[in-house]
Amino acid sequence: MDFSMVSPTAAEFRAIYLATGWGEPTEEHCARALEGSWAVCSVRDTQGALVGVGRMISDGAMHAYVNEMIVREDVRGAGVGAEILRRLVATANARGITQIQLFAARGRAPFYARHGFIPRPDDAPGMEIPPAQ
Repeated sequence: MDFSMVSPTAAEFRAIYLATGWGEPTEEHCARALEGSWAVCSVRDTQGALVGVGRMISDGAMHAYVNEMIVREDVRGAGVGAEILRRLVATANARGITQIQLFAARGRAPFYARHGFIPRPDDAPGMEIPPAQ
């Protein structure tokens, strides 16, 4: 697998959305989403096909949010999602951001918990990486 912090094309992003059942955005929406992202991690197989993507948005100073993690079903369980998440968190940390949060898709919270995210209080939904002590 080839991991990079380079955005896929809007067409590729839309294709992985459609292939994984995440939704049916237009290519224009995908282009705008990628342009509005603060960090994007793309994963390609040995033939160059996009098999995973993760996006993060941020204010660039205090907060970053993992807003999307998509991995093609045929490569799930091989560590692709874990490495995407690690790279996104590392990118935020390298830029001085330690408040990293997300909203897990239904049934996916255990994945994020295995990678250091903890649930926020009931009156502050989502998950976060605890700040370093």
